[in-house]
Amino acid sequence: MVIVSPSLLAANFAILKDEVKRIDAAGADMLHLDIMDGHFVPNLTFGVPIVKDLRPLTNLPFDAHLMVKNPDMYLEPLAVAGVDIITVHVEAALHLHRTLQSIKERGLKAGVALNPATPLCFLEHIYSELDLILIMSVNPGFGGQQFIPESVAKIKTLRRHLKNMNMAPAIAVDGGINLETAPKVIAAGANIIVAGSAIFGAKDAKKMITALRG
Repeated sequence: MVIVSPSLLAANFAILKDEVKRIDAAGADMLHLDIMDGHFVPNLTFGVPIVKDLRPLTNLPFDAHLMVKNPDMYLEPLAVAGVDIITVHVEAALHLHRTLQSIKERGLKAGVALNPATPLCFLEHIYSELDLILIMSVNPGFGGQQFIPESVAKIKTLRRHLKNMNMAPAIAVDGGINLETAPKVIAAGANIIVAGSAIFGAKDAKKMITALRG
């Protein structure tokens, strides 16, 4: 089954409570929380207090995608705030294996994100620690970007590696996902698709979520 994870980055922040309830009612499987610090990426989004306030509004699993320079400082506060998954960037975590273990010690699922130019070999010694691998199909930091076509081959290669190793972390893809690109990444092996503008900008979010699943 393909999991659809709407990215809160594309929501209307003036009515954030209503937006979360809307995509929950529309059949979303998960909520993708893009936390940016203005250092690892140029933009600032929201932090732990917003996550904490949103938690009582929905039972959807929260995947906190940390686009931050020092992810370790966010682990405990996000765990207390009620997230279910923490996804950190290979490019930002100085001691990645330790960071992943710290996430798991808090009873959470651990994910790793790879920027478009970061090769899969960076995962070579940590596959056993991973519940989720997030392939960025745009460069991180901004919503509404165009999908990078080379991401499809990267997902195919990753899926083949996992099959050969008999491992089954989820493969997520984030960036430029819409009705045209979703079928391509799903066919390549992704089983979680993160979509922002396509869902929050749709007239009928429920129909869009259903269509994105294929």
